[in-house]
Amino acid sequence: MTLLDVRDLSVVFTRRGASSFTAVDGVSFSVEPGQTVGLVGESGCGKSVTSLAIMGLLPKRGNKVGGEVLFDGVDLLKLRPDAMQDRRGREIGMIFQDPLSSLNPVIPIGVQVAEVLERHQGRDRKQALREARDLLDAVGIPDPARRLDEYPHQISGGMRQRALIAIALACKPRLLIADEPTTALDVTIQAQILTLLKELVDETGTALIMITHDLGVVAGLCDTVNVLYGGKVVETAPRHELFARPRHPYTHGLLNSVPRLDAPRGERLHTIRGSVADNVPWSEACAFAPRCDRVVDACVGGTPVLEPTARGGQFRCNNPVRQEVAA
Repeated sequence: MTLLDVRDLSVVFTRRGASSFTAVDGVSFSVEPGQTVGLVGESGCGKSVTSLAIMGLLPKRGNKVGGEVLFDGVDLLKLRPDAMQDRRGREIGMIFQDPLSSLNPVIPIGVQVAEVLERHQGRDRKQALREARDLLDAVGIPDPARRLDEYPHQISGGMRQRALIAIALACKPRLLIADEPTTALDVTIQAQILTLLKELVDETGTALIMITHDLGVVAGLCDTVNVLYGGKVVETAPRHELFARPRHPYTHGLLNSVPRLDAPRGERLHTIRGSVADNVPWSEACAFAPRCDRVVDACVGGTPVLEPTARGGQFRCNNPVRQEVAA
């Protein structure tokens, strides 16, 4: 049974006196209970805007949101703000990208965890603080009783990220969205955070949307992967299939950009030329065409359609990669 079904989601930012900008352009994907789905791509591909649209956290002005976001059959985009507030935090949790800016700097950690329980579970402050201590302990924060009274600047980046996870999991949500949860953390702490998320998904059956640009995170955590470029999904596939047989040149380029331990000494790193800003509107051509080494005449003139693969995936390309195993 599908828990979340995103259908043709679009987000267009508008500003007086300037051209509109399409950040998300017809994104569709689904998430089942207990499943981990990845949204992958470079910065500027529309991953975070997609998550904010799902959570109803985009600014009230200056944007137009279209499509459907069905959570248990209810379209979240059509809910009144107060109804969405009731679901946000209780049924859908989110771990934001920067823990230092996401936590209130002048409120103790314990109060910030406890207020979620007060708001959605009806706990009084004393009981909520006791449960907050248990939550901090559950996410691996040492000496949680002492941390309740500390402020965000008094704890490390890894503990701040764990505190955000505790806040997101306080009400045992059915869906958790993690937006780059390992950004700016050292490798050891990254591994601990990812292990913690994997254990939480396995133990509670919570569905997880993992937003990342790190393919190492995808390899160890995600069941299904959606690769975004220019606000559109350009390839979707089960994790093992994506790594073994990438079809879209952008996916292939991302995989080849990862340094390999078995590469000969002195070999140059592979890169994708240009930047995300070097694109064209999807209505005119494939947005990846200016950076693609496999561009053909058919790539210019309109949007490539999603085509199915033999192993349950889809890709959007007129000249896909045909090799059996990624280089």
